[in-house]
Amino acid sequence: MSRRIGSGEPCYVIAEAGVNHNGRLDVAKHLVDAAVEAEVDAVKFQTFHTEDLVTQGALLAPYQTRTQHTSQYEMLSDLELSEDALSKLVGYCENKSIEFLSTPYDRRSVDLLDELGVERFKVASADIVNKPLLQHIAAKKKQVILSSGMASMEEIAQAVSWLHESGVRDIVLLHCVSDYPSRLSDQNLRIIETLKSVFQLPVGFSDHTVGLTAPITAVSLGAAVVEKHFTLDTESRGPDHKASIEGDELIELVTKIRECERALGQPIKLVSQAEQNNAAKMRTSLHAATDLEAGDRLTVDKISIVRPADGLEPRHFESVVGSQVNREITAGEPLLWRDFA
Repeated sequence: MSRRIGSGEPCYVIAEAGVNHNGRLDVAKHLVDAAVEAEVDAVKFQTFHTEDLVTQGALLAPYQTRTQHTSQYEMLSDLELSEDALSKLVGYCENKSIEFLSTPYDRRSVDLLDELGVERFKVASADIVNKPLLQHIAAKKKQVILSSGMASMEEIAQAVSWLHESGVRDIVLLHCVSDYPSRLSDQNLRIIETLKSVFQLPVGFSDHTVGLTAPITAVSLGAAVVEKHFTLDTESRGPDHKASIEGDELIELVTKIRECERALGQPIKLVSQAEQNNAAKMRTSLHAATDLEAGDRLTVDKISIVRPADGLEPRHFESVVGSQVNREITAGEPLLWRDFA
């Protein structure tokens, strides 16, 4: 498998090309090129046979009306890549050393992707309640990345149970809000922590917002995967272009995710070398507040707590009060254990 997803691993970044190729293989290849340039972990498309997916009279979802098609069947027919085109696209990704992913929407597409050698299956949010499709995917015995848009906790649990019953334990959950584009205020990203706790599985985020705030926030909350729609041109006609980012933003997204990971560090308290270097100058220690003669006893007014930290730590203040010094000490000198009789 190209790269492991889960605890202790860098966030797995999926550039979701989806159907933003507008049904053209040459555009799909350009999308792969943009994903490679951004240094994502995988580029993902959508695989379907229109006649297996939708009735000819199915109405468009509200966000799909920007395509100027009259039905889902007409729209999807124009966006469908042929099996030959998909095979060429897989080969193109192999040559570019980037993982090819695709979401299958029907059983034939599952079989096709399996034959093409995909290493894991992505399940769309709409199919989290599609038990027969989940079981067919599970029969391939590969990792399943399961989006959970539009689903209740009970429906997520049911889908996970179906996969378990079918012999698949290698599951990654993606929190998702199925609106295109989706409002930032609707993201409810803290559910990532809840999903991790409840299901004890790696959890990521499939993002449909405008901008980069939501996916970066998801990484800060422990998202193991970030999936983001991207396009060559947000002004293109198609159902998903408006909810996508362009190549420059995709590069920025990966950069910010890696910066976020560096900032997150480890769940243990560490004192950096830079902090250690600063501590000697910024922390205080015990110093003589006045000139002292050998044999003088230290009183509170003869001790100052000032920078730098070249004397005894302030926590020893009470211990040295009343002690006799064994040498002449000039005001301002640090007090050390060897200075006491």
